[in-house]
Amino acid sequence: MVRMNTRDFKNKSIISFPSDYVVFDIETTGLSSYYNEIIEISAIKVRNDKVVDRFSSLVKPNARISSFITKLTGITNEMVVDAPCIDKVLEEFISFIGDDILVGHNVSFDVNFVNTNLVMLGYGALTNDYVDNLMIARRVLTELRHHRLGDLTDYYLIDTTGAHRGLKDSYITYQIFLKLKDETVNQYGSFNKFLECIKR
Repeated sequence: MVRMNTRDFKNKSIISFPSDYVVFDIETTGLSSYYNEIIEISAIKVRNDKVVDRFSSLVKPNARISSFITKLTGITNEMVVDAPCIDKVLEEFISFIGDDILVGHNVSFDVNFVNTNLVMLGYGALTNDYVDNLMIARRVLTELRHHRLGDLTDYYLIDTTGAHRGLKDSYITYQIFLKLKDETVNQYGSFNKFLECIKR
C-alpha cells in the first residue's frame, strides 16, 4: 500500500466564515485513513447560512464493523449489508459538494479519509478548501480547557440526541459554526479584526 503525504493534497485549511458552504461528517471503523474504512458519509448544503439540501449514505465496508464502533455510532453490520460501496458513495458525495468550501469539526480527519479513499480508487483528491470549527474555537473560546465537539455542544447548550451519526453530527457542527461566527464578531468587532489578531 502506497502511503500518501497529506501535504500532497491540493485542498487546504483556511480560517473563514463563508455564508455558502457544505458541512460534512464521516463515521469510520477506526482512526487510520489507510487501514480503516468509511462506513457513513453525510453532509448538509448551506446557502446564506441556511440549510438548503442534505446528503447521507451508509457505506458497505470490506471488513466487519467492531462491537466498539457499533456501540459508538449505532451502525451495525446488518445495517450496511445492502449499502453501496465506497466508490459509489464518494461519486455521489463529490457531486453533492461541488466546489463549495467544506466545514467540519477536526475536519482534517474527515478530509484525509475522503482524500485517501479517492486516491486509492484512482480519482483525484479533493480541491475544496475547508474550515475547521476546532481551530476557530481554540482561538475564540480561550476560557475552555478542551474544544471537542461535546465540549462545544455543552457550552452552547446544543441538543446532541443521535450524535455520532454523520447527519446529526453535521447539523451539530453547523449550529456550532454559526455560534462561533457570532462569537467572533462579538469579541473582535469584525471578522477582519479577528484575522488581524491571528496574524499578529
